[in-house]
Amino acid sequence: MLTPRARDHGAVDPSTPQPCPGVDVAMSSSPPRRPRRALPALCVTQIVGWGVLYYAFPVMLPALTRDTGWPATSTTAAFSAALVVSALVGIPVGRLIDTAGPRWTMTAGSLLGAAAFALVAVAQNLLVFTIGWVLTGAAMAATFYQPAFAALTRWYGRDRVRALTTLTLAGGLASTVFAPVTATLTDHLGWRHATLTLAGVVLVIAAPLHAVGLRGPWPRHSPEHAAGSVKAAALSAHAITTSRPFRQLAVALTLSGFAMYAVVFGLIPLLTGRGASTSEAAWALGLGGLGQTLGRLLYAPVAARTSPRTRTAVLTFAGGATTALLAFLAGPIWLLTVVAMAAGMVRGNLTLLQATAVTDRWGTSSYGRLTAVLAAPVTIAGALAPWAVASLSGPLGGYANAFWLLAVLSLSAAAIAARVPTV
Repeated sequence: MLTPRARDHGAVDPSTPQPCPGVDVAMSSSPPRRPRRALPALCVTQIVGWGVLYYAFPVMLPALTRDTGWPATSTTAAFSAALVVSALVGIPVGRLIDTAGPRWTMTAGSLLGAAAFALVAVAQNLLVFTIGWVLTGAAMAATFYQPAFAALTRWYGRDRVRALTTLTLAGGLASTVFAPVTATLTDHLGWRHATLTLAGVVLVIAAPLHAVGLRGPWPRHSPEHAAGSVKAAALSAHAITTSRPFRQLAVALTLSGFAMYAVVFGLIPLLTGRGASTSEAAWALGLGGLGQTLGRLLYAPVAARTSPRTRTAVLTFAGGATTALLAFLAGPIWLLTVVAMAAGMVRGNLTLLQATAVTDRWGTSSYGRLTAVLAAPVTIAGALAPWAVASLSGPLGGYANAFWLLAVLSLSAAAIAARVPTV
């Protein structure tokens, strides 16, 4: 029997079964101790964070530009800058969470998000407005999916796919909850007071939940026990991020992510250009979001029956196939809506694919840093996608041809994913 002091210094109790060398502890033993309130707290804070800091902007944009006279292109550029900042800041945030855990990092992110969103509300010129969004981007990096994924991956061990699925199902409700709330607040209070009210929601809900719900021990993992294989165990985080498999995977996910986000923003003009009313196109987009939520329920059985390389290639190929169908089919609208739902199901699976890509190949050691590096180009691509699809539709002769190009990008991503070496 070891004394508590001996355990604190990493001594091994000979009576305790030890994992085989090179086997992920999370995969070979019971899940590490975790705060019971972590998952429900993160589910609520993801709804609040995404709903306020991301989905509120497009809802209030018409009122914002009408009230201020600022060009929509300039205000949208400020929002895109926030997404780019979130990708870059996410890398040091990932390192910090690997070392210290998520509690205070995510709490500070919520406080920053509330203050930054309030600055957006009171901005009297585009410079201050942009500064507010840049700070909001830093808050996104500390509160959105990536830090939450890192927390649940470390705490839930072999049950992480179930926890991640639950989290993303909750996150999928963010637009459902906050789009109508934002619209109602904007109609009754104006965009500035609506933004201040939403900043208050982040302050009084997200920040306390992060501070209280994430209180608990942060498991320590040594590289040799937290990696998925003997080969991965011998690699440092830097060696992994500069390796050929990691770079190829990053390229595949970035191409796929760019196409995925561009399809979301291009779907309504594509459908209205084919005779759908704005209401019908909006329903198609909304049902695509429903498909995204339903698709996430399928990921766990898919992951249990396929290798990481196979499911990455198949899911990115499916993204290209649904995009090609949207480009090819001229109607009827109900059929295009069905394809939009199928595309949403693929997107839902791709979110979880990205969340588990690191652990599937390199284990849980340095997960926060590795997944942040992997997600950074995907996030930047997502920030550029709305502008890109709108810009390409003109020179290419319409949204249908732009969707053909997006399908080619997704199929190229599938080809690259199929060639990623097994770690």
